[in-house]
Amino acid sequence: MIIESCMTSHAVTPLPPLVLDHPLIKHKLTHLRRAETSTAGFRRLVRELSLLMCYEATRELPLEPVEIQTPLEPMQGEQLAGPDVCFISILRAGNGLLDGMLDLVPFAPVGHIGLYRDPETLEAVEYYLKLPSQVSSRRCIVVDPMLATGHSAAAAITRLKEKGARKLLFTCLLSTPEGIACLQKAHPDVQIMTCSIDRGLDAHSYIVPGLGDAGDRLFGTR
Repeated sequence: MIIESCMTSHAVTPLPPLVLDHPLIKHKLTHLRRAETSTAGFRRLVRELSLLMCYEATRELPLEPVEIQTPLEPMQGEQLAGPDVCFISILRAGNGLLDGMLDLVPFAPVGHIGLYRDPETLEAVEYYLKLPSQVSSRRCIVVDPMLATGHSAAAAITRLKEKGARKLLFTCLLSTPEGIACLQKAHPDVQIMTCSIDRGLDAHSYIVPGLGDAGDRLFGTR
């Protein structure tokens, strides 16, 4: 299935991207970019970055009061209110970010959407889709390391909305002005969270300065 992307969705002022500028994120991202970083090192850094990103991505999850017993006395604490969050991984590279986020939220259900970019048209082609139940009532955190042209991200969000998703956050390690503009044009209501907005795209639509192909570096296929 070919999914049209970057089509204007609503006459809504786009949400500005949220760029995470924590010193640890900057430090780890610099080491992630290094050409000499091994596959094992790359995986470890992506996992560590996803933990830091998940902390911010889940900041607005609702809480509910709960009565507990400490070793000394009873008290009222707080816990997450119901099955409110799920993660959606854009295959295959999204799984690298997914692992770290599940370390923090191990009970969250996970969906997968498989997309590849047509080399001629650069449009996204869907080959797989499996989503959790109650996606319409959940906060869907979509994960993909790279927001390059924006076509795959926009197509993924389109399909999620077609399936009923309404509360969406797109998270990525690297983004470009072109990719942000594409996703904002198609889905101005979706917040983009990124660790860096890089200079742009090269002639082959790779992010520059970037970090290379995230999927290849994660899975040792470069």
